[in-house]
This record gives sequence, C-alpha cells and structure tokens, in this order.
Amino acid sequence: MPTSRNLWPLGIIVTFVLFFAGTVGLIVMAFSQKADLVSADYYEQELKFQGRIDRVERTRSAATQASVAYDAARQCITVSLPVEQARHEVSGRIELYRPSAAGLDRSVKLEPDANGVQRLDAAGMAPGLWKVRVSWTVEHQDYFLDQKVVVGSKAS
Repeated sequence: MPTSRNLWPLGIIVTFVLFFAGTVGLIVMAFSQKADLVSADYYEQELKFQGRIDRVERTRSAATQASVAYDAARQCITVSLPVEQARHEVSGRIELYRPSAAGLDRSVKLEPDANGVQRLDAAGMAPGLWKVRVSWTVEHQDYFLDQKVVVGSKAS
C-alpha cells in the first residue's frame, strides 16, 4: 500500500519563498524609480507663484473689476481694465492660451484706450476654449487677470 505524502510543509515553504521574492522585487523596483517631485529651483518658483497670488488679490480688491469677454457678433475679445487705472500709464501683456493646442498660443502687448478697453480680433482664432491671461502694471503695482472665453466658429 502506497503511503500518502503530506504536502503542507512544502506548500508553506513555497508560499514564504514567493512572498519573500515578491517583497524583494517590489523593493528593488521602488528604489529604481526616479522620484524627483521637487524641482531644483523650488524656492524661486514658490516666490514667483506667491507673487502671482498677490497680483490676483490686488486685482480682485480694485474698486472696479477688470474683465475679459468674447463678442461673437464682432468676433473679438474685449479686455477691460478699470477706468481709474487707464488714466495712468499702463504696461503689460495679454496671453491667449489654448489648453488643447499649445501651437496656437500667442501673446499681445497690452495697449488699452482712454477708457481702459482693448479689443483683439478673434476671427482667425480656432473655435473652442481659450484662457486669456492679462498681466499689467500701473504705478508700480502689478495686476493679473485669468479668465476663460469660448470662441465660437465663424457665422455662415
């Protein structure tokens, strides 16, 4: 009569060996991954970002708000600055940022009229979502406005 062999000790040993090998493999894989989450110039980037937050807060606290709007009838983007700021010398830039196609991004010099309004021709712009970022300086104070506009397709 053949004797039956108990396989439990062999199964337990194989389980521990597989567990140990899997743990070692996971540790080796984890240590071989590059984990640079912070850039080399992290502090400088943080200062720039804090400056941007300060400019946004200064813009919000202005007596009258700046705004960006798209006029579908005229196919233009209108940037309006507070009138009291337009009375002083204004310098800055308007960045038209297309999130879905970086090649369409463009930058324009900010040149508002006496009422603080500047219109940009949007006839040649691709239809869809655009982010309009306006940064300007008035009397040594920096301001920043970031608004989304949806440019419509050309009317047929």
